[in-house]
Amino acid sequence: MSRLVTTRIIATLATTLTLAVLPVTEAQAGAIGSTPVAGFAYQVGGVTMKVPTGCMFTHIIRGGGKKITYQNAGVDCGFVGALNAGFCNWRIDFTYADTDNKTYRTSRGQTHTKCEIHPMRNNAPQTLPRYGKACAHLNINGVRRVSQCHHITK
Repeated sequence: MSRLVTTRIIATLATTLTLAVLPVTEAQAGAIGSTPVAGFAYQVGGVTMKVPTGCMFTHIIRGGGKKITYQNAGVDCGFVGALNAGFCNWRIDFTYADTDNKTYRTSRGQTHTKCEIHPMRNNAPQTLPRYGKACAHLNINGVRRVSQCHHITK
């Protein structure tokens, strides 16, 4: 047996032994998804703001089972989208629905009047009462413009 093969066998055995003696932890899961923000125009103080294509709304969720340990949603823009004036009067909401698609909880975000090119919001850790889906929604001037959801299953 060559020295390289012997070294690989020893490394594999050491890794296996290390993993075997580590404490058992709760299973963790996570999801990340992005949805394109369609171009649109809206009014702010009599001025027409235009949001071109090139922006993505991303929703990240981490946890295990019905327990959410981290949740974040925000917009990232590239190419032409990065040249826009930003999103004014924006708000990000998180909603939770059961397996029958009935929304049972909404975490409404604060409306931000300041224009921002990369609006973002975190949501507090929580334990959901039932399985279903968790969604993030971007609202501009009170109008829902884009949503991104993840299914929460066993």
